[in-house]
Amino acid sequence: MQVESWIPSSSYILKLIRAAGGSLGNGNKKLKLARVSAAVLSPLGNPSRASHLFSLPVSIKTLTPESSFPFVSSVFGRRNMASSVLSDCSLPAPARLLPFQRSVQSRTSQFQRSVSFAWRPLSLSAIRSTASPHWSLSASASVAVTTETSAKVIDGKAVAKQIKDEIAGEIVRMKDGIGIVPGLAVILVGSRKDSQTYVRNKKKACEAVGIKSYEANLPEDSTEEEVLKHIACFNDDPSVHGILVQLPLPRHMNEEKILNAIGLEKDVDGFHPLNIGRLSMQGRDPLFVPCTPKGCMELLHRYGVEIKGKRAVVIGRSNIVGMPAALLLQKANATISMVHSYTKNPVEITRQADIIISAAGVANLVRGSWIKPGAVVIDVGINPVDDAQSPRGYRLVGDVCYEEACKVASAITPVPGGVGPMTIAMLLSNTLSSAKRIHDFNNHKKAYAGCMYILSPEALSTI
Repeated sequence: MQVESWIPSSSYILKLIRAAGGSLGNGNKKLKLARVSAAVLSPLGNPSRASHLFSLPVSIKTLTPESSFPFVSSVFGRRNMASSVLSDCSLPAPARLLPFQRSVQSRTSQFQRSVSFAWRPLSLSAIRSTASPHWSLSASASVAVTTETSAKVIDGKAVAKQIKDEIAGEIVRMKDGIGIVPGLAVILVGSRKDSQTYVRNKKKACEAVGIKSYEANLPEDSTEEEVLKHIACFNDDPSVHGILVQLPLPRHMNEEKILNAIGLEKDVDGFHPLNIGRLSMQGRDPLFVPCTPKGCMELLHRYGVEIKGKRAVVIGRSNIVGMPAALLLQKANATISMVHSYTKNPVEITRQADIIISAAGVANLVRGSWIKPGAVVIDVGINPVDDAQSPRGYRLVGDVCYEEACKVASAITPVPGGVGPMTIAMLLSNTLSSAKRIHDFNNHKKAYAGCMYILSPEALSTI
């Protein structure tokens, strides 16, 4: 028996009950309903989707020959499940007694839910009223409903650790082979607490993998000339392979002028105009890629996310993350859209994306309704929000509302623990790559070291 729409009548439900060994009687006789099952195939008329499973708690109130099973509308939302096919009830008894389970995705819902529950034998009271020919059934069952998150968590902390282990191994090999240890110099101007924390974390990360760290701490009122002098010294120091100026700089300094003073071959932050320019050109490769966008791409690669031919949306267009992230996705043959403060209909644009990278710096900007079911979400934002229950008085959240997005996306980075750890790992990777290039390690061959390819001197000379 097949029906065109899954809206079973009460008579059909009673057939299932009797097939499972249940019985109905007049008055207050008990109805013992064993586990009833029916193979529900091909939602929305697509036989290839018949492998999904579904289960949901049921509260049966009133059934009439014209009424539909009361939980149907709650499962399928606002959309009529036209062209669904119900299997024949002539299944063998063991099959009929299996739990009735199915996972259903509502095409009109903003969220992709994975709802799981188990059917249990129910004790039902069937009372036939003398005033009404309708069956009135009351069901009591202790069935826990749990809405499970369907998104895979992209663990940036674990991936960063793996990359650091790879880098540490390469540094040992380099030290044993040519006696060189990579060196990273960091220039900090001023006494901002957050900047001091970032520099301290970078120093610890360097020590952990075997990179030698150098520091230049300058007061807030330092002049541009003093900063440029330190940069020039590090440029000329052969033991320094990477130079990083901690941003932001004091307002009286020209950030562009200072960053441009860093030698191209030591620009491990990847912000030099020539590095960005080569990143934007087809057939050209920069010496270094900015660390945070590079970390985003590495997460996508290591989690096997297909980029080629996919539609990607980058939220935010900063020089540090948004713009280079879009260029990297484009190099990987994705179709790119950028959403920024002047974008019209950002929700509609973002909802078309297979891959979302959000770097807007606005807490919980991206809601679940912005996300296409099954999309991959990389959340770069790190935003403090007030939290009276936290010892610090605040907690960190991303640009994406995680509680909503994890019910829609197929994979998502948490905040914290997502992109953040990857940024420092990519900085270490760039520093190692610089040392290999400068000291001609591996005979100029493209050597993989924590996701960075080494360019030959010939490639370097073309810049």
